[in-house]
Amino acid sequence: MANHSQLSEPAQKKPHCLVVPFPAQGHINPILQFSKHLLPRGIRITLANTRFVSKSISAGQRLNFAALNIGLETISDGHDEGGVATAKGGRSYVDTFMDVGSKTLAQVIQRLCEAGDSVHCVIYDSNIPWCLDVAKAFGIMAAEFFTQSCAVDSIYYRVREGMIEPPVSGEDGVLMVFQGLPPLEAKDFPSDVCDDGGAYPELLGFHVWQFCGIEKADWILCNTVYELEPQEMDWLSNFLPFTAIGPTIPSTYLTSQTDTDYGLDIFKQPNNETSTNWLQNKPKGSVVYVSFGSMASLPQAQMEELYFGLKNSNHYFLWVVRESEQAKVLLDSFSTISAGKKGLIVPWCQQLHVLASGVVGCFVTHCGWNSTLEAVSLGVPMVAMPQWADQATNAKYVEDVWRVGVRARSGGGDGGNGVVKREEIERCVREVMEEGEKGKEIRRNGDKWKKVMKDGVGEGGSSERNVRGFVDSLIRASRN
Repeated sequence: MANHSQLSEPAQKKPHCLVVPFPAQGHINPILQFSKHLLPRGIRITLANTRFVSKSISAGQRLNFAALNIGLETISDGHDEGGVATAKGGRSYVDTFMDVGSKTLAQVIQRLCEAGDSVHCVIYDSNIPWCLDVAKAFGIMAAEFFTQSCAVDSIYYRVREGMIEPPVSGEDGVLMVFQGLPPLEAKDFPSDVCDDGGAYPELLGFHVWQFCGIEKADWILCNTVYELEPQEMDWLSNFLPFTAIGPTIPSTYLTSQTDTDYGLDIFKQPNNETSTNWLQNKPKGSVVYVSFGSMASLPQAQMEELYFGLKNSNHYFLWVVRESEQAKVLLDSFSTISAGKKGLIVPWCQQLHVLASGVVGCFVTHCGWNSTLEAVSLGVPMVAMPQWADQATNAKYVEDVWRVGVRARSGGGDGGNGVVKREEIERCVREVMEEGEKGKEIRRNGDKWKKVMKDGVGEGGSSERNVRGFVDSLIRASRN
């Protein structure tokens, strides 16, 4: 717990934001990065993770937070020893987190207030909308932070308002038209909207829940750039004051500032030197980087097809396979890869560092929003292999809207079982990596959008102006 009783008088006069992430890797770092952007603008930050997540914060990370003057507090999700993995199910976890989390969050706010360190604003992840009620019970301002694309947010908003009735269905090639969105096929919608929830029947309700009571929020922040999704932002802003403040990645990758620390890794990670050393001296744009994020679990058949597709493409490849997933990779594949001639499998690497290295010419990705934003921000072309949730929608934008990659199609039919075959993976990788007209166009578009992202967070850019506006309004309100 941070020592809030020793604040200097100037520090106490700064507006104080209590930041509450949803306890998942892909949610913590975007809201933390946004918070770090507020520090040099005169805002004090206290980060309130769950007790389980807090246990994963290393001594070095705690020193980094202390050096930045970021306070640390904890709340409970009701599963202090094991987090969501120890819950009986998704709905059970959400209900318990709301019950226990709201009580412990209120206790943190009360304790800070009694210590003379009053909270002026709660910035909370959209997946825990009950934070809004806690903030308003104390008469505190609140900012809801969305970690998905504005396009996806607008789809879930339409579901909430009855403008879209799940499950969405339709034959391939049949387009549906909605204002503020590109024409979409059924397969382009988030998985919980188009397949009645599939393996996660509670997911749709969870995502629609993000809008519960949102009209009471003082600010609604979205991790995107206006120029990346202009029609989507304009449409949604007709109903709610959505504000684009992204991309929330370390400043050194987009501006002249020197922050390279992405934030927290809630999984214990091995040394990063293996991948760093392997990438050294590889020619520019010669490596295929492969990662499916911290949650996706590919079936063994897909892992095998992916391996052979990468191998047959005859390009260097760096493939991140979590230790829990490595049993799905053929043993002879491991022995071949470990020779280090064409490929390397690692359990983890610093993704932004790899994407920014200059040697990556293609990112084979599940198209989670964080990974998609990072690739677009750094101008890295993509081969999209979406798995679930919002990823199919993101893949649609990668291929057809921004035109910075291609989407690998599964075999289709009962025989395909949704598995993308090795021939398709090889074709997509070659199309992106090699010197055909399609690959050249994708790289040109990548350079264009990279500049858009950099301009957005640069001085006077759309996201920079929005962050400045948020800070100015927070400062004014905190003085009243």
